[in-house]
Amino acid sequence: METMTVESGNNKKRKEKEEKKVVLKGILKDKVVLVPSSEDIEGLTSRGYGTPENNNLALRHYEALYLVDKGIMEVIDEETGTQIGFQQLLTKARIVDKDAWVRYLIYHDLRSRGYVVREGFGLGIDFRVYKRGEYSKSTAEYLVLGIKEGQPVTVMDLAGILSRAQSLKKTLILSVLNRRGEIVYYSLSQLSFKKEA
Repeated sequence: METMTVESGNNKKRKEKEEKKVVLKGILKDKVVLVPSSEDIEGLTSRGYGTPENNNLALRHYEALYLVDKGIMEVIDEETGTQIGFQQLLTKARIVDKDAWVRYLIYHDLRSRGYVVREGFGLGIDFRVYKRGEYSKSTAEYLVLGIKEGQPVTVMDLAGILSRAQSLKKTLILSVLNRRGEIVYYSLSQLSFKKEA
């Protein structure tokens, strides 16, 4: 006897959407993953990914890892010409940046919360974070400094970074990856005591 499968309208639409999902191609270079101009780089840049580089789009490793994890991108290793998966990309990223895993986890967490996350601009800052819906409309509201639990950071270093963040009129967020892999965020502000006369 023959069985017949009936698909609901929602399942059918979801399958069609999955089939239409465009997978972008990226090429792993030394310090970046390059998305050629032949790909849909406009869609990525409008959502806050990458930096334009010679008509291509250069993605930081954490951005590429995020897109690979989401099934949006495939990465080809320039050296071998073969496609590499998430784990291989992470291994290559760790060669360039020993804290690649921490940066990726923080980046992933912030992106999954709906924030647009861009590379920090020095000063010890890992990321610039834009309020939801504010990317390309205004400057980043938050600067994020990511650390692992137990990683030593001096009060003087934090005070210096905080001072620079406040001079830019930004809120400094300390993002701590704890031993269980959870990320805890702390908003930092300056506290000053006045001497009583």
